[in-house]
Amino acid sequence: MSAINPRRWWALLVLAAAQFMVIMDTSIIGVALPEMQQDLGFSQGELQWVFNAYVIAFGGLLLLGGRLSDLLGARKVFTTGWVVLIAGSVLAAAAQTAWVEVAGRAVQGVGGALIAPSAMTLLMMLFMHDPKELGKAMALYGAAAPAGGTAGVFLGGVFTEWLSWPWVFIIYIPIGVATLAATKLLPAVGGRRGGVDVLGAAAVTAGLALAVFAVVRAPEVGWSSTGTVLQLAGAAALLLLFFVIQKTLREPLMPLGIWRVPRLGSANLAMTLLGAAWIPMWYFLNLYLQQVLGYGAFASGAALLPMTVLLMIFMTAITAKLMARFGAKPLIGGGLLVLAAGLLWLSAVEPTGTFVVDVLPASLVAALGMSLAYIPAMMSAMSGAPQEQAGLASGIVNTTYQVGSALGLAALTAVATSQGAGQLGNLPALTDGFSAAFIWAAVIAATGGLLTLFLMRGDQPASAPQAETSQAAQGERATA
Repeated sequence: MSAINPRRWWALLVLAAAQFMVIMDTSIIGVALPEMQQDLGFSQGELQWVFNAYVIAFGGLLLLGGRLSDLLGARKVFTTGWVVLIAGSVLAAAAQTAWVEVAGRAVQGVGGALIAPSAMTLLMMLFMHDPKELGKAMALYGAAAPAGGTAGVFLGGVFTEWLSWPWVFIIYIPIGVATLAATKLLPAVGGRRGGVDVLGAAAVTAGLALAVFAVVRAPEVGWSSTGTVLQLAGAAALLLLFFVIQKTLREPLMPLGIWRVPRLGSANLAMTLLGAAWIPMWYFLNLYLQQVLGYGAFASGAALLPMTVLLMIFMTAITAKLMARFGAKPLIGGGLLVLAAGLLWLSAVEPTGTFVVDVLPASLVAALGMSLAYIPAMMSAMSGAPQEQAGLASGIVNTTYQVGSALGLAALTAVATSQGAGQLGNLPALTDGFSAAFIWAAVIAATGGLLTLFLMRGDQPASAPQAETSQAAQGERATA
C-alpha cells in the first residue's frame, strides 16, 4: 500500500484546477470568435482553425502525453505542460495575424495533452490507498470539467465584451504561474525505463492535421482537384503508417491488442460520431447568435449558459444513476438520437428568429442528448480493459472524441460554406449555411445512435456507487 500523502487534498485542488482550465480552454474562445475574425482577418472557413489547431494538437498527442508521464514522471510532465500552455497563451494573446493565432492555439493544445493524462496519474497516486477517498477525489476532479466548460462560456463573453478578445488567453498566464508555484504539493515519483514512440505520435498528429486541412480547403479548390486528392491520400498514408508502427514496435503508443477489449471499438465509434456532431453544433450556434441574431459577445455567452448548466447537472448528478438502472448501451444510443432531434430542431432557425423560440428549447434537447451519451460511452470504452491498460483505454477514447470533433467541424464547415455561410452580412444565406450544418450534424448523431444500438454488446446495469465513481473518474471533455 502506498504511503498516505498528508497534503493530498490540497494537491487535489491543484489537479482539479488543471482539469478546470484545460476544459475551459476549449469553451472560452467560442464567443470570442467573431471579434477575432474581424481583427485578425480570418475568412469564415478559416475561422474553425482557432478551434481545430487546439483539438488536433491535444487529441493527437494525448497518448504521447500519457506515455511520457509513465517514463519521465507525472509531476515533471504536468509542470512541463503548464509551461507550454502558458507559452501558447502568450503567443495567442499577442497574435497580430491569423496564422500566429493558430500557432498559439496549437501550442496550447500541446500543453493540454501533457497536463490531462499526467493529472489523472497524479490523482491515482495520491488516493489509491483508500477506495472511498478515491471515489470522493474522482467526484471533485470530474466536477471540475463541466464547471470549466460553463465558466469558459461565461468568461469568454465577459472578457470579449468589456475588455478584448486577447483576454481569453491572458487569463491563463497568472493562473498558470500560480499552478506552477503549487506543484510542490504534488507527489514526485520517478519514471521508468522505456522508449518513446515519437514517430508514431508525429504520424497520427500529422495525418489528422492533413485530413482536416484537405476537408477545409476542398470547397474552394474542389473535392476532385489534384491538391485535395493528394492531401487526403497523404493523410491516409500517414495514419496507415501510424498503425504499422504500432504493430511493429515493442513499446508503441497504442498496442493494437487493446482493441480486443469488449465494447472498446463500438464505444470509440460512438465517441467519434458524438464529437463530430456536438462540437460543430456548439461552433455554429455561436456564429448564428452573433452573426445572424446580432448578439454581442457577452449576450452570446449568456445565451449558452442554460445548455452548459444542464450538461453540468446531468453529468455530475443524474447520468450515473440512469446507468445504474439501465446500463450504458441504451443511454449512449438513446442520447445520440436525442442529440439528433435537438439538432434537427435547430436546423429550423430563421434569419429573423429569436433566442427563446429558435435556440433555447432546441439547444436544451441537444444538451440532454449529449449528457446522456458522453459519460456512458467513456465508461464503456474503459470497463473491459485490464487495470494495466486502463490509462491507455482512457487515452484512446479521449483521442477519438477529439479526432471526431476536428474532422466533423472541418466537414460541416465545408457544408455550411457551400450553402452560404461564407456570405457575411447576408442573413438569409448565413442562416441557410448554418441550418445545413445542423442537419448534417443530426445525420451524424443519428447514425451514431443507431450503430450503437445495433453493434454494441449489451451490459448489466452497474451498482450506483460503482457507476458514480467511474463517471467522475473520466472527467467530461464535452463542453466544447
